[in-house]
Amino acid sequence: MKRLSLIKLKLCVLLSICSIAAGAQVKQYNLQQLLKAGRLITVPAHQTQVLEGAKQGAITTKGIIWIKGINFKNGTVDIDLRGKNEFLKSFLGIAFRGTDTTTCDILYFRPFNFKHVDTARHKWSVAYMHIPDNDYAKLRKEHPGVYENKVTPVPDMDAWFHATIVIKGDLLTVYVNHSTTPSLTVTMLSDRKDGLFGLYSDGLTNDFANLEISD
Repeated sequence: MKRLSLIKLKLCVLLSICSIAAGAQVKQYNLQQLLKAGRLITVPAHQTQVLEGAKQGAITTKGIIWIKGINFKNGTVDIDLRGKNEFLKSFLGIAFRGTDTTTCDILYFRPFNFKHVDTARHKWSVAYMHIPDNDYAKLRKEHPGVYENKVTPVPDMDAWFHATIVIKGDLLTVYVNHSTTPSLTVTMLSDRKDGLFGLYSDGLTNDFANLEISD
């Protein structure tokens, strides 16, 4: 009888897990198709182009590129990124819960710091900021070591890497290359609960592919 009860309990737990998994919505976005369909809010100055000979669906761009039709609240963002090992010229990540390009939350990477010879710069490899009120300079000055960190494991500075960004309520957690060790965990500073979602690229053009968002 006890063994039967234990089996029933295990089945209930398994069914619950399956139900949760089935209820999760995962949306995949082919960035090339979005660009061709006019679903990326961009301008000529952003130099947004299809990236040939790279990952399927990849694009290269700069600036903040919003994706039409997404009102982002909470979720897990998976994306492949490739910046450049050019000092102080390559910044890339995502922008979210935005009202426009001047007001949003941003999670981004600085690939030129990943393996910089000045090891003190490693701790500035991934960062969160909220513009316009809390840019990186203000946060670094007032809260050193809180809103930026090194990445674990460390990717090559010119190579594609994968980022998993978990956003739930006020908490943001970042994982790199499928590691179970977070590279950054922060309490976000914005009081907005939803808004626009897009790609963030500053300095040079940077590369993006395989965007997936699950709730």
